[in-house]
Amino acid sequence: MRQNDRVRAGVVGAGHMGQYHILVFAELWDVDLVGVVDIDRDRAVAVARRYDTAAFDDHRDLIGRVDVASVAVPTEQHFHVARDLLEAGISVLVEKPIAPTLEEARELFAIARRSGAVLHVGHVERFNGAVQELRRIVEHPILIESRRLGPFVPRVQKDTVVMDLMIHDIDIVLALVDAPPRRLSAAGSSVHGDAADVANVQIWFESGTIATMTASRATEEKIRTLAITQADAYIVLDYTDQDIRIHRRAAQEYTLNRESIRYRQASFVEHLRVHKDNPLKLELLHLIRASQHARATGEVELAEAEDLRSLAMALEIERIIRDQRGEAVLLPEFPWSGRSG
Repeated sequence: MRQNDRVRAGVVGAGHMGQYHILVFAELWDVDLVGVVDIDRDRAVAVARRYDTAAFDDHRDLIGRVDVASVAVPTEQHFHVARDLLEAGISVLVEKPIAPTLEEARELFAIARRSGAVLHVGHVERFNGAVQELRRIVEHPILIESRRLGPFVPRVQKDTVVMDLMIHDIDIVLALVDAPPRRLSAAGSSVHGDAADVANVQIWFESGTIATMTASRATEEKIRTLAITQADAYIVLDYTDQDIRIHRRAAQEYTLNRESIRYRQASFVEHLRVHKDNPLKLELLHLIRASQHARATGEVELAEAEDLRSLAMALEIERIIRDQRGEAVLLPEFPWSGRSG
């Protein structure tokens, strides 16, 4: 594929998330949606018909037909599907979590390096305009509080709420704090099945930053917020609206009279204008450009350290919840590199 040629794309998994990928690829003017894969042949055919593309029931049918592919199948299938595509030189975006184990995740990155293909993990919030702006304005956070709550969705009940929802916030928090985490506590409970549907986590960083993360699949209102306290401001991000508000102190005033002392603290709110776009579209465009760059130069750019770091933290949280141990000391030898980007 020469850099100016049209990109050939495919999607493995025609379920709920896969159909978002299919729609984005179909709408990109310089991309040809070559095929849709699903083990349910009837579903693949039905979805492919809507987008005037081919239907397959085996992901290996994409080999030789596409340059890039999205993998949106259940987590336990991520490794073997992504492995086959990467070994064939196809650049791949794998929905999060990349794999159920760190060993499988490392192996996928090793295959990508050997084959010269790009491997990206679907941390779509990295491409949220508000998150990108946030990374430019956060400095030395004191307290980080994330809430990612919503109602139960049966299609994701095999994954814990940590892998389903909280991993987004883990990824962002680890990127915002320029220090390694040193202590971790976690608690969770199951509501709808065997997997944890509610989780609360605290991370203490070497810098003194404390992060508190709550995720729930048992909350009827959908909430996606991140709040950051730092010395000069209180910053609130709404993921859904791609909105940032910064609260800053403006003045303090004391009023004395014979009965009491009244204290008033005034503040002002700065509302940042954020460029809003479809984060998934930006994510897939990033994959396409990285793939074109790799083919043109032979240089493969991978976010391996960041992706492994987020997965490792999520797995450790799951382990603590599963073992009901409450608290663990993180291993210092793991490369908990600080803030990136």
